[in-house]
Amino acid sequence: MLSFIIRRAFSIIPTLLGVSIIIFLMLAITPGDPAELLLGERATEETLEAMREHLGLNEPLYVQYGMFLKRLIKFDLGETIWTRQKVWDEIKQRYPATIELSIAAMFLSCFFGIILGIISATKQYSWFDYMSMIASLIGVSIPVFWLGLVLMLVFSLYLGWFPMSGRMGIGIDLEIITNFYVLDAILTRNWPALKDVLWHLTLPAFALSTIPLAIIARMTRSSMLEVLRQDYIKTAKAKGLGQTKIVLKHALRNGLIPVITVIGLQFGIMLGAAILTETVFAWPGVGKWIFDGVVKRDYMVIQGGTLVVAACFVIVNLIVDVLYAVINPRISVK
Repeated sequence: MLSFIIRRAFSIIPTLLGVSIIIFLMLAITPGDPAELLLGERATEETLEAMREHLGLNEPLYVQYGMFLKRLIKFDLGETIWTRQKVWDEIKQRYPATIELSIAAMFLSCFFGIILGIISATKQYSWFDYMSMIASLIGVSIPVFWLGLVLMLVFSLYLGWFPMSGRMGIGIDLEIITNFYVLDAILTRNWPALKDVLWHLTLPAFALSTIPLAIIARMTRSSMLEVLRQDYIKTAKAKGLGQTKIVLKHALRNGLIPVITVIGLQFGIMLGAAILTETVFAWPGVGKWIFDGVVKRDYMVIQGGTLVVAACFVIVNLIVDVLYAVINPRISVK
């Protein structure tokens, strides 16, 4: 197991190298001039040239890429063009918000998706099965940004049940320890702050969870239907075991393997796909930060943020592979 984890950990390096090359090439062909965005359209050509020289934009692309790799070896992602802050410091400050949102959304997706999938499989062709699969199809089809706007319009503007944006209300006093607001509120036993943080987290987490929830529900149903047709399930029924015990103890564990794959992939995608949700709800995470970097043509923000998201995606997939052997001992990591 340890050797497998080490091998997979080293495989992250070529993956991130490939991601960095793709990002550099995409930025090279994208129209726009960061120097002009910084100085404005009325800046003189001499001033623009001086700014490009200062930012290293006059160098050939391979030279810029080499400089980036040299910094990356030292775990230095450079400085943002606009704020001149360290990219790594910005990521450490903002990424907890993205992880917190993604974990909340994935919890909703797994909890409701697996339950819907199990019930649909055990009650195949019932009205509940049809309704849940129709709801899953709708969940996959609805754009996240549109759903977010509708949720804000209905539950924030019209009903006033939830806040429209942000991670925490104005005037809420919370001691920041880890930058995970939910965890900080629990550690400091600040229950009013915890309630406010969870209230701000509800709408964006629900909006982000809809597509993974639908995919997990459909995959759970499909996997459970296949397992429930196996001979050992028929044998368990013949022995007189109850339906609940058969489903939860015998069928679910074997049916979870493909579901875990989907959960791992969706969580990795969610860490990067939270851009739209964070932008709509003004959630101060890495997704919105990368979006702002794209608008401002901030190369360092785009490169650093994308690499961190890619690294998290690969790490999540590594964890999923290890979980295979934990859930089903018949699977060997070799």
